[in-house]
Amino acid sequence: MILLFRQLIVPSLLSVLALTSLAQNFSSAGCDQFCGTSRVPYPFGFSDGCKIKLNCSSDSGSGTIKINDFLVENVTSDQILIRVPPKCNRRIEELSGLFGANFAPTWRNGILLENCSARVNDCVIPSRLVRSRIGFNCNSGEGTDYYNVSCYSVGLDDVSEFLDFGKVTAKGNCSILFSSIMVDSNDSGNSLSGSPPISLDFQTAELGWWVDGGCDCDPSARCTRVTHGGKMGYRCKCNKGYAGDGFAGGKRCRKVSDCSAGGFMSGRCRGSTLGILIGGIIAGVLLVAVLAVIWYCVKRRGATLKSRLSAKHLISEAAGSSNIPFYPYKEIERATNGFSEKQQLGTGAYGTVYAGKLHNDEWVAIKKIRYRDHDSIEQVMNEIKLLSSVSHPNLVRLLGCCIENGEQILVYEYMPNGTLSHHLQREGGSVLPWTIRLTIAAETAHAIAHLHSATNPPIYHRDIKSSNILLDYNFHSKVADFGLSRFGMTDDSHVSTAPQGTPGYVDPQYHQNFHLSDKSDVYSFGVVLVEIITAKKVVDFSRPHSEINLAALAIDRIGKGRVDEIIDPFLEPNRDAWTLSSVHKVAELAFRCLAFHRDMRPSMMEVADELEQIRLSGWAPLDENILMGSSVASSCSSPYQGSEKSLNTSTTRKAGAGSRRLIVPQRAVTAVPTTEEKKDSSPVSVQDAWLSEQSSPSTNSLLGNVAR
Repeated sequence: MILLFRQLIVPSLLSVLALTSLAQNFSSAGCDQFCGTSRVPYPFGFSDGCKIKLNCSSDSGSGTIKINDFLVENVTSDQILIRVPPKCNRRIEELSGLFGANFAPTWRNGILLENCSARVNDCVIPSRLVRSRIGFNCNSGEGTDYYNVSCYSVGLDDVSEFLDFGKVTAKGNCSILFSSIMVDSNDSGNSLSGSPPISLDFQTAELGWWVDGGCDCDPSARCTRVTHGGKMGYRCKCNKGYAGDGFAGGKRCRKVSDCSAGGFMSGRCRGSTLGILIGGIIAGVLLVAVLAVIWYCVKRRGATLKSRLSAKHLISEAAGSSNIPFYPYKEIERATNGFSEKQQLGTGAYGTVYAGKLHNDEWVAIKKIRYRDHDSIEQVMNEIKLLSSVSHPNLVRLLGCCIENGEQILVYEYMPNGTLSHHLQREGGSVLPWTIRLTIAAETAHAIAHLHSATNPPIYHRDIKSSNILLDYNFHSKVADFGLSRFGMTDDSHVSTAPQGTPGYVDPQYHQNFHLSDKSDVYSFGVVLVEIITAKKVVDFSRPHSEINLAALAIDRIGKGRVDEIIDPFLEPNRDAWTLSSVHKVAELAFRCLAFHRDMRPSMMEVADELEQIRLSGWAPLDENILMGSSVASSCSSPYQGSEKSLNTSTTRKAGAGSRRLIVPQRAVTAVPTTEEKKDSSPVSVQDAWLSEQSSPSTNSLLGNVAR
């Protein structure tokens, strides 16, 4: 193998270098024949010493060959092919640039003209064919009338080899050079009639070329005499079996040898045969490379299809009778601009959420799971299973998923107003007034109660927190992130499982004895109620040691009747009796939700009903509100009734005895953007990133027994 490499490969590479050096010598003999990496044959070139000078534009790295402003597509032994794209404002005078000292358009061209005073019908070409091939309009976007495009060509009685510029401009008195059509006769082909086939090349013009003077060709070349404008010229072309440009002053002609494999090995083949050998070696290497790429692509595609089928099978098992759309990874990647940071909404413990637009041009939230292990797949399947089995206006909707290329991705409806935590912590969002906070609390409670009571078996969320409560255009709540959720037992009060959740929200009794129940979600929701009242962080190490945990702080203050010390100052609870009363009622409800023993906590249905009663009490008579201001409800009330009012507007009436009104502070109303403002805003650029506390499957070591 090494001997073969020395005998064949090394000499071949040296020959390539020698041929390259020889080509450079040819180009340096008074005529520069290179334009970037492109080389033109003799007698063409790009310097003053060349017989026929062309233009070289170095806009691109490879160089662009032009004649005036027209692009040169190809140069052969008897023609120059020019690109003439359709153009509506190109003056007819620009055609003169194709009539040079050593080249001119041949009779095989049909010149398409516009804006003619008299119609020119020299070409018999169907206008429908012109329309389909050129596909361009000049009538200000209303579509070209191709029946008004004129076409000039020489007549049957004109035996000239080249067109006459004066005749082109004079006939029809046209002012616009629109495009060109070249008629190409394929002498090598054959039709049923025995004559060679004819083809039409649209947007192309053929120029014939010549060298001035008498024939000066290689003996193995034939000379073609050319007459134009009364001057004589010629072209050279090597005979069959020879290669080269045919000119005595160029590379002349050299015989092409039919060497056998034995001739190559013995060294009898010289000259061009080395190029054939090099070409064969390169072709072999390229063939092997192409086959390797094809094999790799086929194998990768097979693996992708297998992975996609497996993922669809898992999803169908998890979703059951529900139809969850499956999105290809490329579509998800395109929707998020390659998971661009500019479209990132937030990052949590389990993944990153991006805003994106799918095929229906609607915004969606795309969560890319961070970890690619068995547990993460289980969480994804668990969330698909749970969300496909429930439906509630205050539960986030799952729109689809993608499990491909080792990625697990979930697609949800888009929530433009971010998370409740985002607003409570003043992280760029609007500061929410009390009426909206109370509505969010009531809606969230109804959603969790639905999970506990309306499904069989019940569903325990296990990760209720303010950063998992999303807000839509109208600030209605949507509970999200069901990755840690579990189905409960219909015949038992709890499920035994290792504690998981977010520090500060985890039920201390669940943390202590591993008993998960619906009351675990009640405890977590109680922490959210305290967040709504105080707008404080759930875990804050900047507070005193005994107050690091918000639940412990709230239990202490509420239990001692000092709830006013922790109320968010923005709420201004003392501005009216109803606000102060309702804040105290919610605080008392949160106190009961945070009871250490789960049997002391109310059910989520009781919590939802009580919050709804507190919310609707804002419509009670004013005198009743005042009377109720000092009382604290201690039991569940009647079910939800009545219609929900708009949170962004309020009706102001003169307050009086017996009048019914919703007490909404004027400052609070102006703090919330209207629905129209939100819809007009870009959901990516206007909203800041969603931030969430780090969830952790580890135990909640910060809580301890806060009720002790």
